[in-house]
Amino acid sequence: MEHALLDSHVERADASDDMRLYFLDHGGNRVLSAMIDGSGFEVLVDDCCAGPDGIAIDTARGHLYWTNMGVPSRNDGFIMRCDLDGGDLTTIVPPGLTHTPKQLLIEPRGGHLYWCDREGMRVMRCKLDGSSLETLVQTGYGAHHQADARNWCVGLALDVERQQMYWTQKGATKSNTGRILRAPLNPLRKSVSPASRDDIETLFDNLPEPVDLELDAATMTLYWTDRGAPPCGNTLNRCRLQQRGETGLHAEVLFEGFNEAIGLSVHPYRNVAYVSDLGGTIRRVSLDGSDMHVVLRDAGNLTGIVAV
Repeated sequence: MEHALLDSHVERADASDDMRLYFLDHGGNRVLSAMIDGSGFEVLVDDCCAGPDGIAIDTARGHLYWTNMGVPSRNDGFIMRCDLDGGDLTTIVPPGLTHTPKQLLIEPRGGHLYWCDREGMRVMRCKLDGSSLETLVQTGYGAHHQADARNWCVGLALDVERQQMYWTQKGATKSNTGRILRAPLNPLRKSVSPASRDDIETLFDNLPEPVDLELDAATMTLYWTDRGAPPCGNTLNRCRLQQRGETGLHAEVLFEGFNEAIGLSVHPYRNVAYVSDLGGTIRRVSLDGSDMHVVLRDAGNLTGIVAV
């Protein structure tokens, strides 16, 4: 295969399992797809991309959304949409309205897109058509704050039932200054600005470099990738949030040995997660810790991933 080679020890999915992977090649500026066993590799989009990073699927409408970081120094990030076959390309958030958009989520109940904006130092949302754009959290303003990577918002997860959001602020490269935070989806007091919210809680700090998040709301288990230095970096991690109490929360390294782990798609009912990394590999990992299999190798500089 020219674009992405199947590993000789690739896991083969059950023939009845028709889940498909959608993922992004940051270096090649492509939106890609394959079956969960690595077969059926397709390039869906190879234009209208500029540093693609976060991806989300609206299965009800047959739409794929993705963020484009653009050139961070230019404040030219944007969000695109296409059909699941790559057709009908549509600009949802044009350049200039979000600086460096990262992980992207769809909240179907309210019909919103949510994402983190790295150099914009904020958590944002808009309607699925790009209208009603707003900032929910602002961690800094101006070049001075922007130079401090501790202010960079990157990964995002939602708990719609409890009306809460979780996000990562990754810190500088391999700096062990990353954090995971939580806040209500909407400020407790309407008069509070996104930059002065007093309802933000830090769940973890001093992490190597946390990136993408996923929340299993049924068990209140938070999962995240970390692209920082070993032993705690280049890992897939999790924490049962109910364990919080006098002794605090306890993070567990579920798997290690990734090559700049970024994208994450967790499916607890299948006991599986898919992790993509900048080294070009997609791995399928068992949530019970029993095994990990390579699905694809050499598929590009991979960022966001979703399995549906």
